[in-house]
Amino acid sequence: MSAHQILASLNKANLRSASLPEFRPGDSVKVWAKIREGEKTRLQAFEGVCIRRVSNGARSTFTVRKISYGVGVERIFPDHSPNIEKVDVVSRGKVHQSRLYYLRDLSGKAARIKERDYQADPNEAPQVALTAEVKDAIKGRGKRKKLKEASVA
Repeated sequence: MSAHQILASLNKANLRSASLPEFRPGDSVKVWAKIREGEKTRLQAFEGVCIRRVSNGARSTFTVRKISYGVGVERIFPDHSPNIEKVDVVSRGKVHQSRLYYLRDLSGKAARIKERDYQADPNEAPQVALTAEVKDAIKGRGKRKKLKEASVA
């Protein structure tokens, strides 16, 4: 076996059997991590905003940031770690960058992230043809929004 094949087999052996849910930077997530205290283990939730994803096979990680007692805390979680029990996606954020390091400098309301409309599959969006009468009735400012609302209703 070549070195490349050995590394590929090691990577495959270290992958998580059950995959994590789909989330990306800007999403608020709750990570349930196993904490060992002596001989006992317990689950502890770490809830915050995902500020970065690194996709690199078995070495994939994601960084979660939260504010704890007025201090920003960031924690890096390996995707395939056995110490991660589960990841819950609390809300989905609408951001334009893949690294949200600018949140480190913001606090309070300035650090809020808008929620994005989530649709499982864009191909499943209902396509309704509007009649000419409805299109003529919608005029003025906010025309696109009204047309969109009319097509959904």
